[in-house]
Amino acid sequence: MIGKILALMIGAAALTACSAQTPFAASEASTRVERSYSIDSFSFTASEDLKVSEAEGYYPIADIVWRGDPQGARIPQISTMFETAIDRNKGVLQGDTPVAVQVRLLRFHGVTDRTRYSVGGNYNIVFDLTVTDARTGTLLEPTRRVVGNLDAPGGSRAVALERDGLTQKVRVTSYLTSLLRAELS
Repeated sequence: MIGKILALMIGAAALTACSAQTPFAASEASTRVERSYSIDSFSFTASEDLKVSEAEGYYPIADIVWRGDPQGARIPQISTMFETAIDRNKGVLQGDTPVAVQVRLLRFHGVTDRTRYSVGGNYNIVFDLTVTDARTGTLLEPTRRVVGNLDAPGGSRAVALERDGLTQKVRVTSYLTSLLRAELS
């Protein structure tokens, strides 16, 4: 009997672990709305109360943790990745309705160097997304929260990715491109 209970618990844990490994977690709204968008404009803002950390602990208590660029103004660095992701999607999303896309960053938690070169972790990116008609300003979709999680390999795997040109910035920008495409198509 105990063996059966243990087997069920292990099976449930395995299913939970598998479901946590999705490439991104698009909001529910992205699967229910008929979209035929082309991106006309983009704006990026960040919540005013975001706390940035340069601490090298395993998990700094902060909203912004980013080490994929040289130390500096982190929010503009993150904005640049979002802008690149939007630009990449302009060539792909060629729908009938030109839209203005607004992103308001709420959390961008990457991994510290200490975490990256040891155990690894996840990039956790949270933002509010608003889509309006670029011609009329009409709200096409209510503002929705988007939560994205990307695996951040650690140790020798992180070093190998870096050596192969898959830097943190390259990986996160590619991930944002996919995440935004999923949210807008």
